[in-house]
Amino acid sequence: MDEHHNTLHEHHEHLHQHANTKDVLNRLSRAIGHLESVKRMVEDGRDCSDVLIQLAAVRAALNATSRIILKDHLEHCIVHAVESNDQQAITELEHAIDKLIQ
Repeated sequence: MDEHHNTLHEHHEHLHQHANTKDVLNRLSRAIGHLESVKRMVEDGRDCSDVLIQLAAVRAALNATSRIILKDHLEHCIVHAVESNDQQAITELEHAIDKLIQ
């Protein structure tokens, strides 16, 4: 069960499997390392264009990670929410997507 684990959602009190937890954690670790590298670039006075390009790469990595999490959420939590007529879960997803794409 390395890649799969049960998670208790605070709001919905249901258990589900996160099939991509290991991948998400690896991607987040790489993004954190990359962002730390960008911070060093700024500290070292690197060219602003280079910093902006690297920040775009960090944003792309975070967006890709967000897509994995969203897909997992749709396939598990939202399926469960629809099956149990949990409108709150759908409303929360809509709010999260609004925040994500701002």
